[in-house]
Amino acid sequence: MLTGIIVAALVVGCVGIILGFFLGISGEKFKVEVDPREEAILEVLPGNNCGGCGFPGCSGMAEALVTGDMDHIACKPCKADKRQEIVDYLKNTPGPDGSTVEVKG
Repeated sequence: MLTGIIVAALVVGCVGIILGFFLGISGEKFKVEVDPREEAILEVLPGNNCGGCGFPGCSGMAEALVTGDMDHIACKPCKADKRQEIVDYLKNTPGPDGSTVEVKG
């Protein structure tokens, strides 16, 4: 009886190690590169994920601002000073291709 429990524990442990190794390799191989400007804007936004801007969350709006798909900050809960901070940041911080983005507060 005790040997059956030990064998089962060893099998489960080995399967866990193999799956962990596979997930670690897959995580590195399929990693998605995110523009660091998106993360910086996301930190300034209120993080309510309310959908008032037309996107399902703040990360969607941050991506749209960085890619130039949106020409104004549509976040309703965002305060005026934070809007200006985002405008200044995008105007002065070039992306990976060297271009900047002009948006209205």
